[in-house]
This record gives sequence, C-alpha cells and structure tokens, in this order.
Amino acid sequence: MAQEPSETSNNPDKRPRRRWVRWLRDAVLLLVVFVLIQWWQARNLVEGEAPSLVGHLVDGSPYQLDVRNGPVLVHFWATWCPICKLEQDSIDSIAEDHPVITIATTSGTADEVSAYLAEHELSMPVLLDEGGDIGRAWGVQGVPATFIVDQEGIIRHAGMGYSSEIGLRTRLWIAD
Repeated sequence: MAQEPSETSNNPDKRPRRRWVRWLRDAVLLLVVFVLIQWWQARNLVEGEAPSLVGHLVDGSPYQLDVRNGPVLVHFWATWCPICKLEQDSIDSIAEDHPVITIATTSGTADEVSAYLAEHELSMPVLLDEGGDIGRAWGVQGVPATFIVDQEGIIRHAGMGYSSEIGLRTRLWIAD
C-alpha cells in the first residue's frame, strides 16, 4: 500500500511561502543579533550630560563644544581604523549642514592627521586626541564611536561601530 505524500509537500504554492517565512525569520534573528552586538559595544559609553570637550583642532585653533546651535554630532575615529574609513565621507557630508566635531584619537600629530585629511579630501572639523584622554572621558574604548548631543548638552544617542549617513541624519533630526 503506497502512502500518499502530504498535501503541503506536493502543493507548489505553499513552498515559496514557507521559504519567505524562513527568510523573514532569519532576517529578524540577524537584526536581533546585530542590535545586541551594538548594545554590548556601546555599554560603557557616557550617557546623560555630555562631558567637557575642549582641545585644539588640527589647525591649532582652540575648540570647546558649543551645543547652542542645535544637536551636535560628536564622532570619535582614527586614521588606522578600517570601519572609520568606510564612514568618513558620510561624516564629512553631514558636517556641511549640521554642527559636527570629530575627534581623531590615537592617530598621530596634527601634521599627520592634517596630511590624512588632505589625502582623503576631508574638510570636517577635527579635534586631536593623541593620547586618547578625551575618548576615555567619553567612555570610548574603540572606534568609531558616535554621540548626538542636544541643545541642553544631553547625550541623546551613543553608539559604537559603523553608522550610515541616513541613520545619523535621522538621529540628528530626532534630537532636534
């Protein structure tokens, strides 16, 4: 007596639906894993009131964080960081129409960072953090690290790792 195959395995209309359900399940699982990794990496970043941010830009001029002109993107990066290189054009683009300060941490002298900026045709403002002291004050243990500081000086977003331009612009818009 031959056993008939189940109805669902013979029904070609149900197979593509099952495939999409599996793909959707896998995509949601990957998203959850990604979010958990992002959370774990950012766990030590400063929250609440932004720490003092004072130093010298690569051109030698003094700098002090001023949040009165709207939310400010505070971005820690390094010349030796491959992920930072992937997002540097996005940060540079955002700096054209939003207040942005980037901090080159453990990336060398002002001349070395200036040469890097010129080589990559970047015009974003860069604060030097040769020894990593500013980064430590902000809880940065790796780069890239990005903060959005609102007009009251409160950190509204803190994250580690790659951020897309649209993601950063959305966070700036929400903080505004």
